[in-house]
Amino acid sequence: MQIGPYQLSNQLIVAPMAGVTDQAFRNLCLRYGAALAVSEMLSSNPEVWDSDKSRVRMAHSGEEGIRSIQIAGADPDLMANAAQFNVEQGAQIIDINMGCPAKKVNKKLAGSALMQNPALVKEILQAVVGAVDVPVTLKIRTGWDPDNRNGIHIAQIAQDCGIASLAVHGRTRQCMYKGFAEYDTIKAIKQNISIPVVANGDIDSPEKAKYVLDYTGADAVMIGRGAQGRPWIFKEIQHYLETGKKLAPIGVEEQRDVMLEHLDKLYNLYGEYKGVRFARKHIGWYLNREEQRQWRAEFNRLETAVQQHSFVECYFKELV
Repeated sequence: MQIGPYQLSNQLIVAPMAGVTDQAFRNLCLRYGAALAVSEMLSSNPEVWDSDKSRVRMAHSGEEGIRSIQIAGADPDLMANAAQFNVEQGAQIIDINMGCPAKKVNKKLAGSALMQNPALVKEILQAVVGAVDVPVTLKIRTGWDPDNRNGIHIAQIAQDCGIASLAVHGRTRQCMYKGFAEYDTIKAIKQNISIPVVANGDIDSPEKAKYVLDYTGADAVMIGRGAQGRPWIFKEIQHYLETGKKLAPIGVEEQRDVMLEHLDKLYNLYGEYKGVRFARKHIGWYLNREEQRQWRAEFNRLETAVQQHSFVECYFKELV
């Protein structure tokens, strides 16, 4: 799959997830075979760019792979300025968020709320594409609600405005993350435009990834929640796509090493105090089975990096 001048090494992309796909998480997914990892959503409002959260999200030092930065907003001029600013900071691809279903985003008429206003969608896309000399990509949902699936129309607008590739989550905004993703709309979008289409939604196994690629005809798949606590899913999927066989499960020692490295990356990115707190969420995803509930509860009570490191070491010693 080609995005502007960038040839992706495979069909696997890490979905942008606010509060999840920070640099620490993205780099782990890239090492395990993802061809591209899109950043967390950045507001187009310059008044918040000086916050600690925004500074961390806009930092590219130590970034691996192609730097794709997602921006969100509803004002064409602010979005264009945000795109320019992020390119100046090192972004190689600008991704526009029109897929987020969160109320705090939608109440500002940003994210997937924009799909209700195709005219404004066109203004934003034209403004951003015209403001930067790097590829601009777009992420949408299938529509606003099940009775208003206008994904094909928005996709055609995107293509006409010069969008380089389009990612589609197989749910409407009203559906949030409930029920099951549907791929018929993604298939129809792919059949109605010529730019690359990326299928997203409920892709959590090698078999599901292959099914979605085959059924929709999409150029790539985008994986979000399926990679939480499991960054090696990209290696598993790529092996299955290449060979038709499932890769042997990741070993216990490798799981331990990944978790310890993830902890260190979080401490380095946020500092120990915040890193320890972000780690509770991520380690909770690694230990997400019912029989691991007590371990998760114990980890969430830890207050220092040393304690968290020791916990992971002890957990795997007992597991072995």
